[in-house]
Amino acid sequence: MNFWSESVLVTSILSWFAAQVIKVFFSLIQNKRFDFRRLVGSGGMPSSHASFVTSLATAVGLEKGFSGTEFAICAVFALVVMYDAAGVRRAAGQQARILNKLMEEWEKSDFSHSDKHLKELLGHTPKEVFVGALLGITIALLRHML
Repeated sequence: MNFWSESVLVTSILSWFAAQVIKVFFSLIQNKRFDFRRLVGSGGMPSSHASFVTSLATAVGLEKGFSGTEFAICAVFALVVMYDAAGVRRAAGQQARILNKLMEEWEKSDFSHSDKHLKELLGHTPKEVFVGALLGITIALLRHML
């Protein structure tokens, strides 16, 4: 087995990297500027979390079979990660946005010592998770065919 051409880990990492690069391009189109933080940051379109875990599950399914325990473990793991990305982390980002607005309004009060903004882009919309999952499945399938 050639590690670089047949590795499930390499497939997953490539899928994650592809999603992060796509985020940079979406950010460039939307904000008209290059934002390096999009290459390593969380949140945004497509979900690199979903891409990462679905490529893992797909690659394991293709290599070991979709009825085996290995695929079941990866599929459950992928579902938990995607649920978290679209649910818990998204809610935390929305709360951060509200808290940042409150801090801006109270800027002249005693809260001025807390000038650090909370990170708002933590989670994903269901659409971002879905597109990330499709990207992960596609990359795993392409790598399996090559």
